[in-house]
Amino acid sequence: MTPDFPTGAANTLVALALAEDLGDAGDVTSLGTIPADRRGRATFVVRTPGVVAGLPVVALVLAQLHATVTLTTHVADGTHAARGTRLATVEGPLRAILTAERTALNFLQRLSGVATLTRRYVDAVAGLPVALLDTRKTTPGWRLLEKYAVRTGGGTNHRVGLYDGVLIKDNHLAGFLDPRTAVADAIAAVRSHPASRHLPIEVEVDTLRQLDEALAARPVIVLLDNMTNDQLRAAVARRNAVAPGVLLEASGGVNLTTVRGIAETGVERISVGAITHSATALDIALDYDA
Repeated sequence: MTPDFPTGAANTLVALALAEDLGDAGDVTSLGTIPADRRGRATFVVRTPGVVAGLPVVALVLAQLHATVTLTTHVADGTHAARGTRLATVEGPLRAILTAERTALNFLQRLSGVATLTRRYVDAVAGLPVALLDTRKTTPGWRLLEKYAVRTGGGTNHRVGLYDGVLIKDNHLAGFLDPRTAVADAIAAVRSHPASRHLPIEVEVDTLRQLDEALAARPVIVLLDNMTNDQLRAAVARRNAVAPGVLLEASGGVNLTTVRGIAETGVERISVGAITHSATALDIALDYDA
């Protein structure tokens, strides 16, 4: 396992995935067609080039199904694999291999898709001093695995959930009566609350006036929502003048066409929901030896 692989979360998801696939009767097709003592060998092969992520999950799928199935990996997660690359070979009881195939591929293809899309964004801003971040727009239950795939693709994780970082958004600000001081009042309220006073504070703004208010309150990060590149450059200049220690994060309208221009404005962070919610599964197959 890689040091930062979320083994506990992965084991839970694997158990759920196998339960929904096997039901009460098990793999009835394999039970009816494959002798119990038949052994087999198969190899996971890349059909479309991309970044590999999820091989540790494949190992967990196999381990939960049969103790004697072995997996030999030929590359590591994070490898950019060309078409035809052999990722790993599985050997053992053929029934177990056949039963594991779809569940293992579902994890491997999905996570490799996230890592591949993340790498495309990271490559698009190469050479610029900016971090490419994910969001909480993840598949329910899969967040730790998808954030692992983002790291594998070279991206950076935003907060994991609602518990480990403060992000004050427009709907939070709506609870403060005076819109002219809502940003400062919200930051002050968070700093005084026992649940959040020790957490890093980020606040979302969508105007330069709100930015000025936020900078005066000195949060750790200001999220610049759906601003034009001209507005982003103006925001960077204002931040540099009055609060150079505050990080600026751009979000909204980010895609592979726009991300480099956004990075060139001078913001330190760009968050992209698409790398998790819109990633296409990488085409990977399991080829059986004759």
